[in-house]
Amino acid sequence: MNIIIAGAGKVGFNLAKTLSIGHNVTIIDKNSEALHRIQESLDIMPLRGDVEDSQTYVNFTDKDIDLFIAVTNLDNVNLISVLMAEAVLNIDRKFVRLQKHFFHGSDIKQRLNIDKLIFPIQLTSKAISSLLQYPKANNIKFFKYTDYKLISVMVSSRFIPQSFQSKNFNIVGIERKKDFFIPMDESEEILPNDLVYFFGLEEEIGEVCQQLELDTNTEIQRCVVFGGEELGVSIARELINVGRDVKLVEEDLDLCEHADEALGGKVSIINSKYRSHDIFEDEDLDSADIFIAATNNDEFNIIKCLEAKDSGIKKVVAINNEMEYYNLMHSLGIIVVRGPKISAYNTIIEEVSSTGVVIQKSYCGAKAVIFMRKVFRSSGLVNKKVKPFSVEKSRIFYMRDEHVYPLDEKIILEENDLIVGFCGVKESAKVKQWIYEL
Repeated sequence: MNIIIAGAGKVGFNLAKTLSIGHNVTIIDKNSEALHRIQESLDIMPLRGDVEDSQTYVNFTDKDIDLFIAVTNLDNVNLISVLMAEAVLNIDRKFVRLQKHFFHGSDIKQRLNIDKLIFPIQLTSKAISSLLQYPKANNIKFFKYTDYKLISVMVSSRFIPQSFQSKNFNIVGIERKKDFFIPMDESEEILPNDLVYFFGLEEEIGEVCQQLELDTNTEIQRCVVFGGEELGVSIARELINVGRDVKLVEEDLDLCEHADEALGGKVSIINSKYRSHDIFEDEDLDSADIFIAATNNDEFNIIKCLEAKDSGIKKVVAINNEMEYYNLMHSLGIIVVRGPKISAYNTIIEEVSSTGVVIQKSYCGAKAVIFMRKVFRSSGLVNKKVKPFSVEKSRIFYMRDEHVYPLDEKIILEENDLIVGFCGVKESAKVKQWIYEL
């Protein structure tokens, strides 16, 4: 594909790094320093230019552009860049990242003929609010074609090792002491402090989570959010929308006033330098059911989560802005939720990798990948014989009538079957090729 990326910040750089494998990528920005860093690191074409100027795109008029991605840090710039690029180029698909939540309710997507709008702050906020429905879970992923969910849970240190088997779920990943693997059969024993990934019906998984996670409350009502910038306010808004009691802590007085106005006075705003551990007792934060560190600094988020755990809060969540801190957060027993930049990157990569035929999602901090393909009547797969496919560190299943079966013998595909593959990221290319070539 011919891909243009507008914006050479962290998201643009990481997108270019991933998409440059197998695609022709150009990244455009006015920042010469950022472009120089990209040129030294990646085999792509960096172009210094104003993404809001249609003349910047004139050099590409001799080719069709398969994908235009606007990921600068300014919403208006992203929207204008789409208009300017489309005025000059023939573009197949357009993805735009937007920060401001008020764009979500507008019809700007239709008006500008944008294929995908990505709201990373909202994605992170929704991920936090989904934890309220599954108090024992670390993360939940939803899928287009099935009610089955991918739910992860951190096993308590007091758990007695044992295995679990069910017709309504499968264990599709275990992270143990920083190493990730996919169990090859149902007899794998779960150990204390494992991070376990289940794929199945939420009621069944919920019952198992009750046995694995022995520390947190079964209901989450009292919530504390540390950080009063746009993300913290968005998280607080999501929490009050589902009827939770929320306290938001922020050291900057102006941000406190802005948060109070944005949230309509429905949240207790605490203005504090919050450098002292005493705030947990002084402000009665230690009685919270969940604590969310939502600043832009991962190190600070980790410190505050550790202080929250030390004060007695059982469920602590850190927003993860830098992937290198992911393993550290897990090892410290902190629930990790993707920050806006990582959410934007992952959403775009999953959208690019997915098609109308195959859905692709990553999990376990991008250590593993899910592929899902539905057998439509028009796909040519109905009544086709499929042999088992064996790849190391991978498992393939098929779903029929909302039941999951291991694909360990020949089957004849039926309409509405789902083929689902779980694999480590290193094995993903082989699994992807197989599932596309069915």
